[in-house]
Amino acid sequence: MINIRSFKYCNIVILLFPILLSQLTAGAQSKDTTKQQQLPNGTDGLVFQKRSTDSTFVDKKTDLEPNEFEGTYSTFRIGMGYIGDYTAYSEDKVFKQQMDSAGLNLTPHYKTRDFRILASGRFLKTKRYIAWKFAYMYDGDKNTWLVRESGLTIGVPELKGHIFIGRTKEGYSMIKVMNGHSGLTNERQMALDPIPILADGIKYFGYLPKSGLFWNLGAYSDLTSHGQSFSTFEWQYVGRIGWLPINNTKTGTTLHIAANLRYGKPLGGKFTIKSRPESNPTPQLINTGEFAADKSSSLGGELYFKTDRFMIGSEMMVHNFYANAANDHHFFGGDAVISYFFTNTSRPYNTVGSVFGFVPVKKSVFKGGWGAIEGIIHVSTFNLSDKEIQGGQFTRITPMVNWYLTKFLRWELVYGYGILDRFHLKGNVQFFETRIQVTLM
Repeated sequence: MINIRSFKYCNIVILLFPILLSQLTAGAQSKDTTKQQQLPNGTDGLVFQKRSTDSTFVDKKTDLEPNEFEGTYSTFRIGMGYIGDYTAYSEDKVFKQQMDSAGLNLTPHYKTRDFRILASGRFLKTKRYIAWKFAYMYDGDKNTWLVRESGLTIGVPELKGHIFIGRTKEGYSMIKVMNGHSGLTNERQMALDPIPILADGIKYFGYLPKSGLFWNLGAYSDLTSHGQSFSTFEWQYVGRIGWLPINNTKTGTTLHIAANLRYGKPLGGKFTIKSRPESNPTPQLINTGEFAADKSSSLGGELYFKTDRFMIGSEMMVHNFYANAANDHHFFGGDAVISYFFTNTSRPYNTVGSVFGFVPVKKSVFKGGWGAIEGIIHVSTFNLSDKEIQGGQFTRITPMVNWYLTKFLRWELVYGYGILDRFHLKGNVQFFETRIQVTLM
């Protein structure tokens, strides 16, 4: 079923598209562009991302990607993305008993996770850096279309950063901020599920090269997103503050340290947390059910160290819910990940968004190369049991391989071993998964 609010947004864009395109193509033969500041590599829909570089400028039209065009008043970039998953299972007897108690049945199947179309650009005749973006996505889980990250990014050099206004990611967690197509693993860790994927509002992000300090501060409300599936809070304030003590681009060595803080008001004084076991075709195996929650806070920490082909990282967090006429509740989770590239490449770090970006592919398989091959080991857990709430705890160990055949085609081979502690039982399940991902951004 198509979301009505998203459908209205789409109609507006479709009506304006011919006018915009005529302005863009009118200047397609103009001279080389003026310098254009790069935006965060790894953030959905942002423009002019040189995926293997950091804080660079585009000087010539020949530097643009094939899907980028230069117009009279704005550049124009169009992109798309597709993710499809296949998952099969091997369950022990106790786990099958737990599935019976939850009323669930796991069957092998293929599922489209999402399909998205993107448009973005930078205004050419403004003294201040101003960029725009629009994204529209089919959500295979909810079988609906919705507006993704869309809005304006405004450069504020006097404040050493940028301000974004519109629909975007809140800014909590490195992995949550990163583009979903550039993630290390097939899915984000379970403990991030209480954080909405999108929010409508304003955020300010920046970086100080000399000290290595960076920040991302945001304020959001559901005024324009009320009724959207991601809108679970009336309002929320989010802060991500960190330090980059090491970022040597010559040796590929990076040390990233950050803290996340979030405070908000759940819609209607109630909240529900449910989480998939980092497998999109799989149902939510842990679930708190609805509980009273007048306010909520989340506190988390990030630590990542990368040197050339090797990277190790971890994010830990606690989600707190406070109720005036009921018990307060606290839910803990976290993960650890190790990455190693078997081919001669390295995952780049971008200081503008303080995130890791898309993996560069030096020689694709279509040009006689191996592309880029990455091995991953990921361990994560999330506990949704506290006091009278017995939502269960799930722990997963995931060895996997990311094969970047080209810069736009990624194939994942994933094995997962999961432990479910729920219904006073502890059962085990194995996941056999593969993912195909097409990324033209």
